[in-house]
Amino acid sequence: MFLLHFLVFGAFVLHAGCYFSEEKFPEESKMQPPTVVIAIIARNAAHSLPYYLGALERLNYPKDRISVWAATDHNLDNTTALLKEWLTVMQKYYHYVEWRPMDKPTSYAGELGPKHWPNSRYEYVMKLKQAALNFARKRWADYILYADTDNILTNPDTLNLLIAENKSVIAPMLDSQGAYSNYWCGITPQGYYRRTAEYFPTRHRHRQGCFPVPMVHSTVLLDLRKEGMKKLAFYPPHDDYSWPYDDIIVFAFSCRSAEIQMYLCNKERYGYLNVPAKPHHTLDDDRLNFVHVHLESMIDGPPMYPSHFIHMFPKQRDLMGFDEIFLINLRRRPDRRDRMLFSLNELEIDVKVVDAVDGNALNSSDIKILGVDLLPGYYDPFSGRTLTKGEVGCFLSHYYIWKEMVDVQMDKALVLEDDVRFQANFKRRVLRLMEEVEQVELDWDIIYFGRKQVNPGNEEAVENVRNLVVADYSYWTLSYAISLQGAQKLLNAEPLSKMLPVDEFLPIMYDKHPNEDYMSHFPNRNLQAFSVRPLLVQPCHYAGDPQWVSDTETSTLWDDDSVRTDWRGSHKTLKGASPPPEMLSAAYRDEL
Repeated sequence: MFLLHFLVFGAFVLHAGCYFSEEKFPEESKMQPPTVVIAIIARNAAHSLPYYLGALERLNYPKDRISVWAATDHNLDNTTALLKEWLTVMQKYYHYVEWRPMDKPTSYAGELGPKHWPNSRYEYVMKLKQAALNFARKRWADYILYADTDNILTNPDTLNLLIAENKSVIAPMLDSQGAYSNYWCGITPQGYYRRTAEYFPTRHRHRQGCFPVPMVHSTVLLDLRKEGMKKLAFYPPHDDYSWPYDDIIVFAFSCRSAEIQMYLCNKERYGYLNVPAKPHHTLDDDRLNFVHVHLESMIDGPPMYPSHFIHMFPKQRDLMGFDEIFLINLRRRPDRRDRMLFSLNELEIDVKVVDAVDGNALNSSDIKILGVDLLPGYYDPFSGRTLTKGEVGCFLSHYYIWKEMVDVQMDKALVLEDDVRFQANFKRRVLRLMEEVEQVELDWDIIYFGRKQVNPGNEEAVENVRNLVVADYSYWTLSYAISLQGAQKLLNAEPLSKMLPVDEFLPIMYDKHPNEDYMSHFPNRNLQAFSVRPLLVQPCHYAGDPQWVSDTETSTLWDDDSVRTDWRGSHKTLKGASPPPEMLSAAYRDEL
């Protein structure tokens, strides 16, 4: 009996011991993320720093696992003050901050300007990068991220995504306003760039993945845990080095000598970089180029956002010499209005928002009350349909601007629609153009800044005015300058009673429309029309693009609320489309 009780009690104790053991030793906690050093090397970067630092602070990575190594030198702008302002606030969030400012001198030995790179500058940058690498090694960091201050990592998961690739040296492919990016697919035996067949398919993401390449630069992540990384160096160059004296090429040679493969990853959209300025460029050129990259990010996304911890002075906007700049926007398109106002503010351009006439809100009787009637015989040259309510609203929106100009006697105005993107240096190029137009006393009524050219080969250059041609038949009214006499000529034609789309009406008025029947209804076709070339304004999207929306092409017929239309019938909004020959006059068909 005693033995039985002992066995039962023993079993209970054994069971309880297991239970207590499980309670005492719970499951292991998760591993912490690797430690990272972010190396910031800034010079004359005040134009991009607020957005660069804003992107860093938004990285989806625990800041207590990040140390920041920041250096700035040889500045002509307020880079030092901006970086100090940000680090002063952010140092309490990061694990550690190393701050190395150098205010004097403001230029390197042999430097011809802030964009010039003498060997003394390359050597100093190499030494800075090596100092950051030494710092990371001394602190036993797992990774170091180098990111130039005009590289904006708009994807907050960039760091996590790169670490997950498990590569010794890897770069995220960054977008720019052209073919330029932060990698090479080929390199010559002398260490120079070599274009290869893989470059553009990679750059345009037709070929996606994580690819071995001979060169990555500007934004690069190094895995310091890998054994081979002990041999890497930015300075001094390898004993066998004979390639160009350039920090990115020196490092690529170091990787090759250590048998470490560089990789480029383009699986995601990671961010943007500015195209390097030419040696003769100024800091203002850098700023303008960056503004353009910023505006492009607002269209194609993801957008850039500035840091919350840097004070930014308000922009000083002006009218570029025009009496007024009109922005046509539908009230029900606040997203377009907000993007355009943001873009124009970045360009330091003042603007007056005009509420567009919403064709979709007009019924047939409203249109008749306004005195609108269709041009006899008008049909869309692609689909064969007549005018849409959206096209009526678009025409009226432009018409009321012309009327306001005449009513208040404005000398000249600029008109913008709300779905456009600006080419680089838009403001500077407009100012220069209008100055030359005035100097030669050109008799002009309208100057297109954005349109769809139908037959550009027929357009003659204007003497003594750079980048200006006599306009031929065009589609679209994206942007144009208009003079007082031009507005008066358009009103005198009394177009409301014989309406067709406004982008068809304007070529009639400057006597370049291919349909002679349409032109016969407007006897005074003496509008003096010109166009910039290359164009300074393009549409944000074309028909068929995922984000394309048209309030003129997708509407109902002007006199029948029950007949809907869509862009598939009228391909005027497609990129590169021209009118079908059968819809044009015989004379114009012969020219085509």
